[in-house]
Amino acid sequence: MSHDDRSTPSSPARSSRRTLRRSGATLAVGILAAGVIIPATGATAVSSTTAANGAVWQIHDAAPPGLDTGSIRTVSQSRVDGFGNIFVTVTGASNPRFNGEMMRGFGLTATADGAAYDTTQSVDLGGIDITRDITMGNADSTARYFDTFTNTTNAPVTVDVSFGGSLGYGTTTNQGLVRATADGDTTVAPTDSWALVANTQATQRPVGVVLGSPAPFAGAMNRTGNQQRSPFTNPMATAGNEANFYGFINTITVKPGETRSLARFVHVGAAGPDAATSQASATTTLQTLAATPNFAGLTPAEICTVSNWDLTTIQGFDAAACAPSTKLDVPASPAAVKPTTTSRYDVVNKTITEMQADMTAGRTTSVAIVQAYLDRINVYDDGQFGFNAFLHVAADALDQAKAADAARAAGATGDLLGVPIALKDLYDTKDQPTTGGTRALEGWQPDSDAFQVEKLRAAGAVLIGKTNLSEFANSGSFSESGWGQVWNGLYGSKTSFGSSGGSAVAVATSMAAGAMGTQTGVSLYAPTTGSSLTTFRGTDGMASTRGVMPLTWGQDYAGPIARTVSDLAVLLNATTGTDPLDMLTAQADARKPADWKTALSTQALQGKRIGYLPTSFVSSYADDGTGEAALAHLADLRAAGATVVEMPAPPSGGSNPARNVSQEGWALYIEEQTGFPYADGNALLASPKVLPYNQRSLSTAPRMTPENVQAYIDYRTNYKRIIDAWMAEQGVDAVVYPGFISDVFNNDASSSQLSSDRATGVLTSTVGLPTVVVPVGLNPHGYSMSMQLVGPSWSDASVLGMGYALEQQTKAQVLSTLAPALALDPSVPVEPTEPPVPPVDPTTPPVDPTTPPVEPQPSATAVPIPNIPADAGSTPKPGASGSLSTTGSEIGPWFVAAFALMFAGAAATFIRRRRRSASE
Repeated sequence: MSHDDRSTPSSPARSSRRTLRRSGATLAVGILAAGVIIPATGATAVSSTTAANGAVWQIHDAAPPGLDTGSIRTVSQSRVDGFGNIFVTVTGASNPRFNGEMMRGFGLTATADGAAYDTTQSVDLGGIDITRDITMGNADSTARYFDTFTNTTNAPVTVDVSFGGSLGYGTTTNQGLVRATADGDTTVAPTDSWALVANTQATQRPVGVVLGSPAPFAGAMNRTGNQQRSPFTNPMATAGNEANFYGFINTITVKPGETRSLARFVHVGAAGPDAATSQASATTTLQTLAATPNFAGLTPAEICTVSNWDLTTIQGFDAAACAPSTKLDVPASPAAVKPTTTSRYDVVNKTITEMQADMTAGRTTSVAIVQAYLDRINVYDDGQFGFNAFLHVAADALDQAKAADAARAAGATGDLLGVPIALKDLYDTKDQPTTGGTRALEGWQPDSDAFQVEKLRAAGAVLIGKTNLSEFANSGSFSESGWGQVWNGLYGSKTSFGSSGGSAVAVATSMAAGAMGTQTGVSLYAPTTGSSLTTFRGTDGMASTRGVMPLTWGQDYAGPIARTVSDLAVLLNATTGTDPLDMLTAQADARKPADWKTALSTQALQGKRIGYLPTSFVSSYADDGTGEAALAHLADLRAAGATVVEMPAPPSGGSNPARNVSQEGWALYIEEQTGFPYADGNALLASPKVLPYNQRSLSTAPRMTPENVQAYIDYRTNYKRIIDAWMAEQGVDAVVYPGFISDVFNNDASSSQLSSDRATGVLTSTVGLPTVVVPVGLNPHGYSMSMQLVGPSWSDASVLGMGYALEQQTKAQVLSTLAPALALDPSVPVEPTEPPVPPVDPTTPPVDPTTPPVEPQPSATAVPIPNIPADAGSTPKPGASGSLSTTGSEIGPWFVAAFALMFAGAAATFIRRRRRSASE
C-alpha cells in the first residue's frame, strides 16, 4: 500500500497537502496520476484557546500549518515560545530514524470548545507507540499534558522523555529564569515537583511547570536538559541565553504489550500588576496542582499507567487496585513506507554537474534520476517525520524525463538537460498549481509560466515539483504555509528557516538536484545557511521576477539554491537575463557573463581585498560562540589569497520613498494573469483562509503612482551608488558577512529570536547587491555556518567567482544523515553481471577462427532531433547539425536511453494492468 493510500486517520492539514501534491497511489513505481486539488478543510490555523485570566494560548495541533507537536507556539504577554514539546529516545532492539528528536505527527485535533486536543494517530518510534492528549483548564490557565508510551515489541524498551522548550531569549529583560521551585531555591532538581520561570517585565506572564511527585522513585523526573540542544546529553544551563531552554527528563522502562505514561501541567499566570504579585499567585496554583493533580477525565486504567507521580499519594485514587501491567487502547500509528527505490541510480548528494556527466556518458538516464528523486520524496517528505518540503509533485515528471532522454538520444546537449529542479511555490507554472503557500489560493493554476520557468524548460530541466514556503514569503524564520511547515534536513527538530525553506530542504535531503527560491530580506540565505548549501542573489534586475508572486515589489529577487557554486553557475546560465516584459531587467543581458561558469576559478580571491564589519559578527542576544567562530573563518579568505580589512560603518541610503510596494507587486502580478480569484492584493491578504497571524484587515491601499514607482527605483539606484562608492573608498572588492551568529533553534516557536540570530545590516537585499553564500564549517555546537560575500552593483560574476574560491578553500558542506540512500526494491530484476550468451542456432555454420572479423559499417540512418531547445551556448555532438548520425561512440548512449525508455514503458504498462486487474 502506498503512502497516500493509508486508511489510518491523518491530520486535516497533511491530508489536504497530500492531495494538493498528487493524487493516485503510484508514485513509488513511477506512474503519477494527474494532480488534483480539493477544497480546503474546515480546520483553522494554529488552534487557540483563551483562559479566564486573558491569556491566549496557541497550540501546535494538526490544523494548518500542521506542525502537530502539541507544543505551545506562544501565549499572549509571555515569553512562551515553543514550549511543551517532547524529545524522545528509545533504547532497545532498534535505533530508529529521528531517535532523540522532537516528536510530531499525532494528528492532534481540537474539540469544538477548544478544551482538549486529542491524538488521532500514534507516533511509532522504534516500536514505541507515542500519544499525547492535552486538556485545557481555562479557569486557571493551565494545560495538562498526558503522554503515553506503548511497547509493541517483544522486549522491554527504555524510554527517555524530555518535556519542555523555550521560555525566553537573551540575557536581559527577555530572559526567563527560574524564580522559585518546590524546595525553596531557584535550581531545578529531581526533588522538585514544580518550578516557576519568569523574566523581569511586570507585564509578562510567569510560567510554571508541574513535574510530578518529587524523586526518588522509578519514573520520577531524574535530570534536566537543554531542550534546544540535545537535552539528553546537554544539561540545563543556569546562565546566559541557554538558561531560557528548559528540559525536564523522565526515564521509564516499558514491558512488551504495556503502556506507561507521563502527566505534566503547564500554568501561565497573570500579567501584572507587578512581578511579585503575579509570581506569588502562580506559585499558589503550582503548589495546589502538585499536591492534588487534576486527573479529571482520565480513566482509572489511564491513571494506573502514570509513571511520574507516586499514585499512593493521589487523594481519592486506589493505587492498590492497579494491575501489574496495563496496555491502553491507543490509536494505531500509520503504516510505514518501505524505504526502497525502483531506480538503480543513487542521487544522494550528487551535484548537477555529476549527474549531467553520468547522463552524457550513458551511465544513467533522466528517467532513472527522476525516478530516484520521486521515490525519495515518497519516503522522506510525507508522514509523521516528513520534511514537508514539497507542496506539489509534477504529475508528468517522468514524461518530462523521457522527453529529455529522447532529446539527448537525438543529439541535444545542455547542462540542465534532464536534471530535476524544484520551484518555490511562488513561481507560476502552467501545468502545476501555484499557491504562494496559502489556502486562499487553493485551486489556482496560472495559464503561463514565470519567465525563469520558461527558461528552465528551454534548458531541458525537469520541473519536478513546487516547494513549500512561509505563506506569501512573509517569514525569514520559519517556512510555515497553509499546507504544512518545513523541517530542517540536517537537524531533525530545527527550523528550515524561511521563506525558501522547502527549496533548501529539498536539495539538502537529495529530493531535488537544485531549486529556485526568492529573497526579499533573508529568504535565500537563511534557509541555505540552515541547510549548508549555496545560493546567489544578483544585482537588482539580473533576473526577472515576472510571474513570481510578490512580497515587496522592487526588492524581491528570484534566484537559485544549489549544492555547489558550480551548480549555481549552471542555474544562472539558464535563468538570468533581460526579460522584455520586466523593466527592471533592462541591463541584465549587457551585465551578465556569456557563461557564468567562466567566472569559476580557485584563484578568484587572489589579490582581492575583502572588507568586514566587526559588529556584524556580534549577536544582540546569543552567546554560544557562533559569531566568534564565524569571525575566525576570515582566515579562509586569507588562505585563498585575499587581504581582509576592517571597514567603517556603511553610509545610509537616505529616506526610502517606498509607498505600498506590496500592493504594487500584487497589481503587476494580477495584471499578468487570467482569471485570478481576487481583485487585488488587499482582498487576497484579507481572506479568512490566510493563516491568522498573517491575515490583514481589508484595506483600500492604492497602487503606487508612476511618480512613486520612479522615486523608488531612483532611491534604490542611488543607494547602490552610495555603497559602491563606500567600497571603492575603502579599496575593497567585496564585504563579507556571517550567515548566522547563533545556534539553529527548534521549529515550534513564533518569534524570530527563537529561530536563530543573523547578522544585522547585511548590504544585500536592502540595497540590491550581488551576494553569494557559501558553507564554511560548524559553530561550536555543531550547526552549519556560512559566509556571505557582497560586492558592488553589477559585479555579479566576480562575486560568484570569489564564492567558488572560498568554497574550494573550505570544502565545508554538511551532509544530511536524516535521509539516507534507499535500498533497491526487491521487485526490480537483478542486473546481470555479464552479458547473456545467446543460444546457439544449430543451423548456423561454425565460425572459422582464421576468418578476420568484419568491421561495423556506419549507418546511413539519421534520427531527427526533437524540437526541444538545447542550452544556450551548448555544443552539439560531432556530426549533429539538425540530425544525429548513429555511428561510432554515438550508438552507446542512444541505445542505453532507448532501452531505458522501452523498459520503463513496459514496466508501467505491466503495473497499470496489474492494478486494473486487482481493482476489478
